[in-house]
Amino acid sequence: MVGFFISKTPWTRFGRLMPWIIFSTPFAVISYFLIWFVPDISRGQVMWYLIFYCIFQTLVTCFHVPYSALTMFISREQSERDSATAYRMTVEVLGTVLGTAIQGQIVGKAVTPCIENSPFLSETNFSAAVRDVNMTHYVGSLADTRNAYMVAAGVIGGLYILCAVILSVGVREKRESSELQSDEPVSFFRGLKLVMNHGAYIKLITGFLFTSLAFMLLEGNFALFCTYTLGFRNEFQNILLAIMLSATLTIPFWQWFLTRFGKKTAVYVGISSAVPFLIMVVVLDSNLVITYIVAVAAGISVAAAFLLPWSMLPDVIDDFKLQHPESRGHEAIFFSFYVFFTKFTSGVSLGISTLSLDFAGYQTRGCSQPNEVNITLKLLVSAVPVGLILLGLLLFKLYPIDEEKRRENKKALQDLREESNSSSESDTTELANIV
Repeated sequence: MVGFFISKTPWTRFGRLMPWIIFSTPFAVISYFLIWFVPDISRGQVMWYLIFYCIFQTLVTCFHVPYSALTMFISREQSERDSATAYRMTVEVLGTVLGTAIQGQIVGKAVTPCIENSPFLSETNFSAAVRDVNMTHYVGSLADTRNAYMVAAGVIGGLYILCAVILSVGVREKRESSELQSDEPVSFFRGLKLVMNHGAYIKLITGFLFTSLAFMLLEGNFALFCTYTLGFRNEFQNILLAIMLSATLTIPFWQWFLTRFGKKTAVYVGISSAVPFLIMVVVLDSNLVITYIVAVAAGISVAAAFLLPWSMLPDVIDDFKLQHPESRGHEAIFFSFYVFFTKFTSGVSLGISTLSLDFAGYQTRGCSQPNEVNITLKLLVSAVPVGLILLGLLLFKLYPIDEEKRRENKKALQDLREESNSSSESDTTELANIV
């Protein structure tokens, strides 16, 4: 829907995309803060959080789709767009690190005790024990915990506004970079049909779907895996930080690698590099040093998974423009489906993790978990991601745009633009002669 409305948005003095970013930001920050606010109502809290969470996700989509599509509106050069994508993904991962650190440091001070398990403690008694601990522990600290969450939300919301201001002031859209002015735009639904029938795009987003799901399962369950299966309850925040810092620092390396060896080669090498380490972490005995090595290696592969699909998307759009020169102004459709699949994989990952752990008998806030839960966590951070990575790489193998095809498309687009410009200049000269 956001892609549709953006494609229908007229150009303004701020551009076509920037107004969406500017006007969605304050409402997104407000809704984010309200997610962490505890309303003083006895009923309806579930609806409160459901409504504001959905509003927040919608507003983030209104930000993320045009923000991602800006890559196509700041330059027509492939090398410049690749460089911009590398910078963007580096800062996105860095922002994830910063957000994790802020939330963890502020909220982490409100310590929640775990509950000792007993073989004689039934599920009903365990729930009663949870309530007892809640009553004894939170009498004095509940207000502090609520305040900690709101302070963290306020800090992150402030950073959201600051970054949006820097973006809106520092970036200018170039209309001529993404549109051939000689053609009239086709309708949205015809453009959507053309986009979804473009083979290179379908292969790319399908491969992206499986590799993204693999790494989201890994990231979503690695903290529980470290806490319960490996027994590193006090280290998991540092391990997650090691993953994200490794990803941040290695994105420039993958940018160099893709320019030197090509994007498809970078995909195979970068994403597959995590496979042996994911196997190692569950096969070997619990060891903190090995866990940190696996975290750093996973971060290197996460960087490739973050950068490369987004770097390959502009190449698909260029290929689409050559095959459908009469169709223009549909960059937002390409990027909106990319964002859609990112959110879709996130939801699938949460669903798989939650249901699997529930079936295995996961006990909330337990000091330890049943053996079935440990086996499930091993599957969620190793076997399942490895299978998804291999499937995703197989689909990337079918992706038709290699380095030779990229160079051909670049030259053909340049010729098309020169032809369009010369035709426009000829029309102008002829009109002047007539006058």
